[in-house]
Amino acid sequence: MARVSRALVAASAELARRDPAMAAMVEQVGPCALPLRRSPAGHFASLARTICYQQLAGRAAATIHGRFVALFPDAAPSPAAVLALPDTALRGVGLSGSKVASLRDLAWHVESGEIRPATMARRADEEVVRTLTVVRGIGRWTAEMFLMFQLGRLDVWPVDDFGVRNGYARLYGLDPMPTARQLEPHGDAFRPYRSVAAWYCWRAVDTVTPG
Repeated sequence: MARVSRALVAASAELARRDPAMAAMVEQVGPCALPLRRSPAGHFASLARTICYQQLAGRAAATIHGRFVALFPDAAPSPAAVLALPDTALRGVGLSGSKVASLRDLAWHVESGEIRPATMARRADEEVVRTLTVVRGIGRWTAEMFLMFQLGRLDVWPVDDFGVRNGYARLYGLDPMPTARQLEPHGDAFRPYRSVAAWYCWRAVDTVTPG
């Protein structure tokens, strides 16, 4: 088993104590190993990575993101460096036109000071979501993946994620799969460890973890 933090082990045990379906998942796959990536390249690079991963399967997204990072051989992707690249270079690594527009808008907001990633760790979850969703192409899902995987927040409930909804349906025998609105209140039973519950929902369908 991969080494996981004590906080994740404790959260997994607590969810197992509360809920039989979660207990079965903990028994099957072990304590939550939510990959808190906390990119050493910084918050901007992490957000750019999440944009690259939007609406793509894990392997395809990883390939495109790898090509994107390779455009910056001497340093991590930065707002200024992204803005300096022509669209043809960004499209050439496999990014769609909409993702290029999102990356440029994110870079502009950070470079201009409209968004200050360095302050994100001190902000509440909903404030982070509100701040990031002003960027073109960044919706709630992208902001929530940033909260979970870059900031390490343990109480995020990403109901817009297909894998979470599908996994929840399988775990609790629901047919049809719940909508995001229907799933939202069910997360209350998992507070303050909704991110951990979401991870187990992903595992229930063996989904490649986003982020």
